[in-house]
Amino acid sequence: MRRAPLALLALLWAAPALAQTPAATDHAADRVYDPAAMAAAREQLRVEHGGMAVSKVMANLLEHQSRSGGDGYRWEGEAWVGGDLHRLVIKSEGEGAVRGRVEAAELQALYSRAVTRYTDLQFGLRQDFSPGPARTSLAAGAQTLLPYWVEAQGAVFLSGQGDLRGRVEATYDLRLTQRLILQPRVELNLAAQDTPRARLGAGLSTAELGLRLRYELKREFAPYVGVSYDRSYGRTADYARAAGHETHATSLVVGLRGWF
Repeated sequence: MRRAPLALLALLWAAPALAQTPAATDHAADRVYDPAAMAAAREQLRVEHGGMAVSKVMANLLEHQSRSGGDGYRWEGEAWVGGDLHRLVIKSEGEGAVRGRVEAAELQALYSRAVTRYTDLQFGLRQDFSPGPARTSLAAGAQTLLPYWVEAQGAVFLSGQGDLRGRVEATYDLRLTQRLILQPRVELNLAAQDTPRARLGAGLSTAELGLRLRYELKREFAPYVGVSYDRSYGRTADYARAAGHETHATSLVVGLRGWF
C-alpha cells in the first residue's frame, strides 16, 4: 500500500510520454452531417475544454508582522491571464514598517510558456521602486512543481546598470486536515556583485524561513498565523547596520491567503 503514492507519481510524470498517439483525422459523424458544421462543433468543444482563456488573481502572502523593533507588513501575489500554454503574468511583492515607509517593493510583467506538464518558463521585466532609486531589470526564470508536490520557482534579474541578481523560492503544503494546512516556506536572494545604491552585497544577500498554518474557510479564502525568520548576510548586513536596521528578525505573522 505504501508504494501506491509513488506509483501514482511515476505514472503522472510519465503521462506526457504515454500520450503521443496522433489524434484521429477520420470522424464518423462527417459521413452523416455537414463536415464543416462538425469541424466547427469540434473546435467549440476544444475551446470549452481547455482551449479558452482564463484568469486568476492570488494573494499568497498578505500579512502583519509583529517583531521587536517595530511591527511591519508584507505582501506577495500574482495575477495571470491566458491559456494552458501561453500566459501574461503580473507579480508583485514588498514589505514595510507599520509606522514608516515602504522598505522594498517590486513589480514584474512576464510572458509565461508551459514547456512540460509541470514547468513554465517566464521572461519579462522587473521594476524595483525601493530600496534606492527605481530601476528596471530583465527577468528570466522558471516555475515548477517538483516530486512530492513541492512548489518551486527561481529567476535571475539583470538591471540596466549591469547588476545581476537571483532568487529561489520553495513551498510545501502539508495537509493536516482537508481545511487545515501547514506550509513551510524558504526564499533566498542572491547578488553577483555589491550594489551600494540598492543596499545589496555580493553572494547570499537575504534569506527568509517561514512556517504558516492556514485554515481554508473556503478554498479561495484562508486566514493564517505563523512565524517568519529573516536574515541579511555579508555586505547586505553591513548596509543594513549602516542604515540603522536590524540584520535579522523573528516575526509572528497574521495574514490572509486568497484568490479569485
